Amino acid sequence: MTLASAPDAQNNTIRHDWSQAEVEALYALPFNDLLFQAQVVHRQHFNPNEVQVSTLLSIKTGACPEDCKYCPQSARYDTGLEKERLLEIEKVIERAKEAKQVGSTRFCMGAAWRNPRDRDMPYIVKMVEEVKQLGLETCMTLGMLTRDQAVALKQAGLDYYNHNLDTSPEYYGDIITTRTYQDRLNTLENVRAAGMNVCSGGIVGMGETAGDRASLLIQLANLPEQPQSVPINMLVKVKGTPLASLEDLDYFEFIRTIAVARIMMPKSHVRLSAGREAMNEQMQALCFMAGANSIFYGCKLLTTSNPDTHEDVILFKKLGINTERTRDFSDEAHQQVLEEEIAQQQEQGSDASDLFYDASAPRKQKQQPAEA
Repeated sequence: MTLASAPDAQNNTIRHDWSQAEVEALYALPFNDLLFQAQVVHRQHFNPNEVQVSTLLSIKTGACPEDCKYCPQSARYDTGLEKERLLEIEKVIERAKEAKQVGSTRFCMGAAWRNPRDRDMPYIVKMVEEVKQLGLETCMTLGMLTRDQAVALKQAGLDYYNHNLDTSPEYYGDIITTRTYQDRLNTLENVRAAGMNVCSGGIVGMGETAGDRASLLIQLANLPEQPQSVPINMLVKVKGTPLASLEDLDYFEFIRTIAVARIMMPKSHVRLSAGREAMNEQMQALCFMAGANSIFYGCKLLTTSNPDTHEDVILFKKLGINTERTRDFSDEAHQQVLEEEIAQQQEQGSDASDLFYDASAPRKQKQQPAEA
């Protein structure tokens, strides 16, 4: 496959008619040609040296009735995960303030539900209103939404709603049986109709084929409106889940998926999401080069590990990357809060190793890997 035979990256049109053959042609490009195309598209729509930063908090953990084979929060699998009730609003606000202090511009809240119940909605609405008052963008992932629930969240000030398609329609039944693919598409339609931004992506490395990965991206790109945020997750294998013993996906295939997503959805933020803890700095740098321009800050996603915030700050400095800003959060303010955080830790007698790490040393594996 040559560069000339693949779709042209110089075409600036947002397309909703991608075919399987076209996308497979992109995947088949020589690696350098694919990354070049992705870079061209990325630079047409984004500052290539800026990354949007979010923080993700689990506001209700475990006991989910769904049977998603990758998920440690499913009540059907024994993963040792401690179940937690819906967090108090005060605790959520405290975590949101901490997220803003370390430079996050979006605060994402996730609950392990099939769908929110009517009795939970007043608390959820209040959470959104309180976080929004902090000057942060707001995002939630609560499972399936009705049209009325989506409208209520929009009226509360919710900016983004996350609901992943997870995989291709063809492979979906091998991963989840408790809700249909159409159920997921219906929730995305309800979110769009309410006027919220859509955050939707998937998970790779679940035993799917290359054709499945292409098909997933086609489903996302060919939606009536492409998602504003597209998280690409690498499966984090958790003991006790049905996918715990799968072979690892080749990292170049993951990077290719990032690049193809960037080409197909030029104006979307493509998020380098779960699985980043296992990626070294060089792989993350290639993902940013391939068009990823969003990450989660913090040492934990919903239930799974993630690089510590200060590790990301160090990597961004090495790469010359700045964090994307919202209108009320300047670069100077971001730099100030980072300096204040480091000074505070030094005053408290923190060892230098608590603030920085030796990039040449092998990365330590966290004890609680999991998926988000």
